[in-house]
Amino acid sequence: MFATLNPSPPAVLEPVGQGDSAPMTADAAFKSDFLRTLQERGFIHQITHPTELDEAACKGVVPAYIGFDATAASLHVGSLIQIMMLRRLQQAGHKPIVLMGGGTTKVGDPTGKDESRKMLTEADIAANIASIKTVFAKFLTFGDGPTDAVMVDNDEWLSQFGYVEFLREFGVHFTINRMLAFDSVKLRLEREQPMTFLEFNYMLMQAVDFLELSRTRNCLLQMGGSDQWGNILNGVELIRRVDQKPAFGLTTPLLSTASGAKMGKTAQGAVWLNADMRSPYEYWQFWRNAEDADVGRFLRLFTDLPLDEIARLEALDGAAINDAKKVLADAATTLLHGAHAAAAARAKSEEAFEQGNTAAAATSEDFVWAGETGDLTRRTAEAIVKGAGLAGSVKEARNLIEQGTILINDVKISDPKTTYERGEGAGSDGLFKVQKGKNKIVWLRPI
Repeated sequence: MFATLNPSPPAVLEPVGQGDSAPMTADAAFKSDFLRTLQERGFIHQITHPTELDEAACKGVVPAYIGFDATAASLHVGSLIQIMMLRRLQQAGHKPIVLMGGGTTKVGDPTGKDESRKMLTEADIAANIASIKTVFAKFLTFGDGPTDAVMVDNDEWLSQFGYVEFLREFGVHFTINRMLAFDSVKLRLEREQPMTFLEFNYMLMQAVDFLELSRTRNCLLQMGGSDQWGNILNGVELIRRVDQKPAFGLTTPLLSTASGAKMGKTAQGAVWLNADMRSPYEYWQFWRNAEDADVGRFLRLFTDLPLDEIARLEALDGAAINDAKKVLADAATTLLHGAHAAAAARAKSEEAFEQGNTAAAATSEDFVWAGETGDLTRRTAEAIVKGAGLAGSVKEARNLIEQGTILINDVKISDPKTTYERGEGAGSDGLFKVQKGKNKIVWLRPI
């Protein structure tokens, strides 16, 4: 039987920089290698019981988990910060637990969503999990040792509960009042979007996951994105009140690019981690095309480069920042796809860049920008494609665009008459990236 819950919740640390209890400042470093590394590299947003967790990480191995639902055949770059956090955990001498959401995927996490997720069959979920699993071995060492990573599936316990049994054992410990106050529910309702009772149960299931891992794997810590804060708190409180055992929660900031775009989303869709859904070359290009202001932050989060080297790279300015972007692309691609794939992607990109220099030296009237005002500073997509040498005539360029095979500045073009100003290049170097299909890329410099 579970003990009666204490009605007062445990004290929690406010987000970094908010509240007097926040210890995450430059002159108030953690003692443990794990939390100090997370702090220095920008992973920490919120954390419960920071002093207790820091002490536990100094004294011995801390088993910690992050959950990943299997809603697609691959995770995308938006999940990479969580994978890297598990990597930092293991590098600091602790034990990562990768939780595959075979059970929770059947319900669907409502966090940040305006509508219910598509219901997947058990066969779909199993296939997705099998596909997703392959990525983790690139970042973590799995095995039977005290700090080796393990992978578990919450369907093993969640699907064993009967409905009445689940409600009697766990439903009594959660109030509707408190659940309605969590952002995952409140924001959905404020937008007047319906939430099914099925989805409403998700946070209970996630709390039970933490309790199960605490009991069977001695798991002390759940980590996740800041949108999971409320769900994580439920598990921390359940363990502390029911089993009177230590439990901790830690979240990362939700990432967006410097311009405010959602991390991992591009004009072509999600940046998938599986190579069969996003090639190593395309993956390399994603990092190479990072915004200047993001380079240092991405190097700290998504590579193993030393912090002093990262500081040197992010201090570069002007055209030199492109060298830092190539280092970022090399390092990130090496972690996921290996050094050989990263080197091949870089070579292919540089070859395309050299082709672009040749095209840019031409003086075809179809694409040369000249003058200061008026139409002389503006060109249509069809003229740009022809000028880049990807079509023999404007008519052919128009056909290619209408067939959906042309991208300009990484955006698929459907209207041949789409216009571009001279300064609307793909990067700080002012080049236009013109792409035909998957492999033919020309970098065009207006002259």
